[in-house]
Amino acid sequence: MTASQSSSELCSVPALLARNASQYGARPAYREKEFGIWQSWTWAETSVEIEALALGLLNLGVAPGDHIAIIGRNRPYLYWSMVAAQSVGAVPVPLYQDAVAEEMAYVLDHCGARFVIAADQEQVDKVIEIQDRLETFEHMVYLDPRGLRKYDHSKLHQFSHVQDQGRAARDELMSELDKRRSGLDYDSTCVMLYTSGTTGKPKGVVLSNRNIIETAKNSSEFDSLVAGDEVLAYLPMAWVGDFIFSIGQAYWAGFCVNCPESADTMMTDLREIAPSYYFAPPRVFETQLTSIMIRMEDAGPFKKRLFKRFMDHARKVGPKLLDGESVGAMDRIMYRLGEWTTYGPLKNALGFSKVRVGYTAGEAIGPEIFDFYRSMGINLKQLYGQTEASVFITQQPDGEVRSDTVGVPSPGVELKIAENGEVYYRSPGVFVEYFKNADSTAGTKDAEGWVATGDAGFIEKDTGHLRIIDRAKDVGQMASGALFAPKYVENKLKFYPNILEAVVFGNGRDECTAFLNIDLTAVGNWAERNNIAYASYQELAGHPEVLAQIEGHIAEVNASVAGDEMLSGCQVHRFVVLHKELDADDGELTRTRKVRRRIIEEKFADIITALYDGSPQVSTETEVTYEDGRKGSIKATLEVRSAKTVPVTVSKVAAE
Repeated sequence: MTASQSSSELCSVPALLARNASQYGARPAYREKEFGIWQSWTWAETSVEIEALALGLLNLGVAPGDHIAIIGRNRPYLYWSMVAAQSVGAVPVPLYQDAVAEEMAYVLDHCGARFVIAADQEQVDKVIEIQDRLETFEHMVYLDPRGLRKYDHSKLHQFSHVQDQGRAARDELMSELDKRRSGLDYDSTCVMLYTSGTTGKPKGVVLSNRNIIETAKNSSEFDSLVAGDEVLAYLPMAWVGDFIFSIGQAYWAGFCVNCPESADTMMTDLREIAPSYYFAPPRVFETQLTSIMIRMEDAGPFKKRLFKRFMDHARKVGPKLLDGESVGAMDRIMYRLGEWTTYGPLKNALGFSKVRVGYTAGEAIGPEIFDFYRSMGINLKQLYGQTEASVFITQQPDGEVRSDTVGVPSPGVELKIAENGEVYYRSPGVFVEYFKNADSTAGTKDAEGWVATGDAGFIEKDTGHLRIIDRAKDVGQMASGALFAPKYVENKLKFYPNILEAVVFGNGRDECTAFLNIDLTAVGNWAERNNIAYASYQELAGHPEVLAQIEGHIAEVNASVAGDEMLSGCQVHRFVVLHKELDADDGELTRTRKVRRRIIEEKFADIITALYDGSPQVSTETEVTYEDGRKGSIKATLEVRSAKTVPVTVSKVAAE
């Protein structure tokens, strides 16, 4: 069998595993860094480990159709758990590892999970805390035994012991395992992934083998992914992107999935692996750029001048060289010199020295951030996707990469734009249904398979590229009739290293206003260099010099926004730097770091009122959630500042 084999012949992930164990048996399938040392498993070894676990799950009594929740950070064992669950006809349901027990309770109860596979004591404790509310829960398997020796093991089982019991019962159970694996087909459920719940309770998205394998096949061929590629698996396992990259594409193409030791060592591990295929949401690229800028602030005058000169040159010719366009001989020589002195060392420091294909998605990335990475020769592209699409809706082909579009339809995907500007798609990756939610399924996917994205956009007639304006529900009109698209302005603001998050308001109003979060790392570094003492995030966020810097950034963004005739009315007139970081635990962000705009509007209504009534300051009290789940509150008096705007003649654009 070959990688070019028809996907219909490889109709399940376990079938792909068997193909890889046969064809790529000696190649690395997984690596994990533990105690500072990289450990590796070949495809043949991976197949043996997964089979032992699958037999162990049969021994525990897993039945076809059971839901098995999987909770923890990216580890080979947990990826094996998903494939082992599929092998016995069960449905893996990965959960966000940073979710609090209350959030887990909803998902575990909704999917009716009989079994849970948890990474460590922290995750085990969360499930034990809520197990009395879970009617179907029976057994939990844990990976790391530290701290669990004295727990009641009537429902607890160590991962390695489950595998050992599976191996011991191999002769007895192998025929049943073979029967279940051979019974899997394209219509069998591959995974169930819960949405981030931006506007309400998370929904369970049921994805079939057809959805995952066809999407993995098409997207892998689009970027010529092969068995020799390397990917770093560090994003939440409950996120569809991680599933398609680390299971779907990895098993289709046969490439190696590398798991970092921890979030703290991620950047070091990234440099050591130097992946050829890399994905990160915009926030990761923003954070990395912030780190670069902080380091340059600490550099000497000569290094600063060198960095500025070569980065200015890179912005001029780097993207052209990447796209194979003609560049003058002197510019090439200058760029090569920059590669030796600046770009090469910088890419090595970031872990991007071998990136052949890089993607970002999830939120729109600021054009300046996007262009910065491409100018250094990193083939960073944008894709547009959703959980309901098995990720891929559009991708940017090499040579057609721009910061203002999300590319052309991915192979097998059809697009159309509704009269109200909402984007619809249809593809082999379109989800089967929302679990136990027929009404939402019918409201999202019509009888012909077209899915409403909830995003407003348009397709360029001359290029076929899709441009996303904003979330359809967020796009509106200002009182003047001008188009209101907050994400456009928010992304420009977040380009600045000391701005972590931005939320812009203005729908139906005369002016736009904004909430901002400072980046504590960047601003804290600045404060230390300038001998400015502070005792908390709140104190630093309200410092007059910090507010003055933010005011200057907004003025620059306003000047940029004023140049866009369609969106010039979205300039920010007044702003507040919030006294706390927006947090998923407080319900202000989703677990994938998307802003829950409506919740923020309700929670901080008093501050929004002050932004619009001319108040110079506002006193507020906000409920917060601590790491241990306890609730508390913080009080603050915030300064409301005005920002410099550029007078424009606003075009009235209907936001239908």
